[in-house]
Formats: sequence, C-alpha cells, structure tokens
Amino acid sequence: MVVAALAVPNVLLAVANIRLRSSAGDLAGLMQQARMMAAKNNPQNPPVYAIRYGSFSGKQRAYIDLNGDGVWSAGVTVNGVTMDEPFIEFSGTVVPAAGAPSGSGGQPTPYVLVGDTGTGSFDNTYTMAYTPRGFPCDYTTPPTCNTPAATYFVYYLTDSRAGNPGWAGVVVTKAGRTKIVDWNGSQWK
Repeated sequence: MVVAALAVPNVLLAVANIRLRSSAGDLAGLMQQARMMAAKNNPQNPPVYAIRYGSFSGKQRAYIDLNGDGVWSAGVTVNGVTMDEPFIEFSGTVVPAAGAPSGSGGQPTPYVLVGDTGTGSFDNTYTMAYTPRGFPCDYTTPPTCNTPAATYFVYYLTDSRAGNPGWAGVVVTKAGRTKIVDWNGSQWK
C-alpha cells in the first residue's frame, strides 16, 4: 500500500503531462492544416484563415475560421466544396492560457525562441492567421494581416492539476514552421 501511495501521484502527473503534450500536438497539427488550406485555397473573403478558440458543449476547442465570422461553423463552402470548419478538442483539463506565463506564482517564464532579439513574441492574446502564401500573420485587427509577421508566435496551453499547473506551447516561426515545447518545472524543452 505504501508503494501504491507513492506511485499514484507520479502516474497522475504522467497522465496529465501526456494530455497536455497531446493537446499541444493536436493544436500544432491544426495550425499546419490551416497553413496548407490557405496555400491551397487562396482565401479572398476573408483574406486569411484564422485560428480561433471557443467552448462547445462544455469542451474547449480550437478551430480554423474559414469564413471569418469568429464562431465555429458547420457547412462552410470553400471553392465550391461544403465542409465543417476543422477543429480539435483539448484533452481533459487542458485549456488555452489567457496569455503568456508571467514567470511568478508557479508560472514559467515566457518561451524565448533561440536567436530572438528579446523583443518578445505574439501570444494567446493575438489571433494568428495564415495568408494565401502560407505565412502566419497577426490577425488581431482584421481584415488585413501584415506579412511577414513582425515576430514569431507562441500559443500557450495550461492545465489544472495537483500542485502547479502544467504548461506547453506551440511555437510558430515567421516562416510558418511549428514546434511544441513544454515546461518541465525549470526550463522549456
């Protein structure tokens, strides 16, 4: 019983980390899907495909806003083909963070891309979109995007668990490449 009492918290932590990393992987995949769709479909109205977040039936989702209306839509027509806007559902207690972590109160410091000049990055408080050329841009003030983006994007995910919450991020470079990073308690990996 003593061994089980010691093992259970570690197993619960491992499961929470897997859910967090899996959600980050799903979000990175959705972002790449938006990039490929934008390059293939050459969107005109709206001129980009934005990544948006919302709650549906009590679950947190991220979706590609194909028609630019700011809400998830079924039955959107793109180049003569009707489809639902692609989405992912976050696992368990994983949710998009309100913004970059502060570095205090058990939160990690914001992620810094290697070679960054220290000017910071776009985070969850900005809406990222992809242009017809497949480049990410800040779509916070539609209807236009400046490309190339002024800096890279980091979209943070967090979860609630015993102790400090877990953190992961999806990094999107100015060229549109994505990678996943997670906070191991002392550094981003």
